Amino acid sequence: MRADRLVAALLLMQARGRVTAAELAGELEVSLATARRDLAALSTAGIPVYPQPGRNGGWSLVGGARTDLSGLSATEARALFLLVWPAAAGSDQARAALRKLVRALPRTFRADAEAAAGATMVDATRWSGRERPRPALVDLLQAAVIRRCQVRLSYLGSGRRRTERLVDPWGLVDKDDVWYLLAGTDRGRRTFRVDRIVEAVPTDRPAERPDDFTLAAAWREVVDEVEERRSRTWATVLVEARHLPVLRDQFGRHCHPDGEPADGRIRVRLGAPTPVDIARQLAGWGGLVEVVEPRSVRTELARIGAELVGHYPEGT
Repeated sequence: MRADRLVAALLLMQARGRVTAAELAGELEVSLATARRDLAALSTAGIPVYPQPGRNGGWSLVGGARTDLSGLSATEARALFLLVWPAAAGSDQARAALRKLVRALPRTFRADAEAAAGATMVDATRWSGRERPRPALVDLLQAAVIRRCQVRLSYLGSGRRRTERLVDPWGLVDKDDVWYLLAGTDRGRRTFRVDRIVEAVPTDRPAERPDDFTLAAAWREVVDEVEERRSRTWATVLVEARHLPVLRDQFGRHCHPDGEPADGRIRVRLGAPTPVDIARQLAGWGGLVEVVEPRSVRTELARIGAELVGHYPEGT
């Protein structure tokens, strides 16, 4: 939980006066890159932390070491709670820690801090969509990542085929309420959907992790690989410029304007796994979109049109 780490990092600097990113990573049991991102997040939010280069450098709070929170200004206290309170929405422990933090603030700052805590919320539920429950195995897998112990998984893969895997857990990612485990296996890095893990049993065997591994960089590679598979077919279409935002919402990162507007229409490149996937998404546009190429997408659109005419002949 990032909110826990940000508060812990702040309190650690107040207690020690100065801390390196490596020391913070060791204390919080996170990667060096994660510790650096947390320190940068505090600085960006307006908390007075700054880096000092050199052999004896590190990150410090402006004004030196402090053993309580009275050194925070009203503006800094507001910035802290605006940053971490929404992130703590799913953790009772993090909320409890922040409530204690409010009580530790000078009395004159508490009202603003409490107001900042209530100024923003995160609602992860989609409109007209069901909320996905947090998988029960997430906590167990997080503990295994921190302890760096191997885990034996029983996993439902493609075709719902159940397999047994012994993995080195490297990190967990929450992507749109779907949790993924990034892990090392005898075949290299693999990504497992946590909701497909039937059983996970931690072992006493130590897990290995590459020295240069960072969860953020590894996840970017996973996303790039998935997006590449999702855009194996590209089509060029003509559409009125005013409809481009709607196409972007529909195709996301697989929608690219390709040329200057002419006669009110622009050329746009659209990507999807197969020609039929593109045709299905464009069928509802009717004559608002003209597919220039490839022929396979035009053929699929014609097939869908003929199928609809057959089901709904004119006059019925």
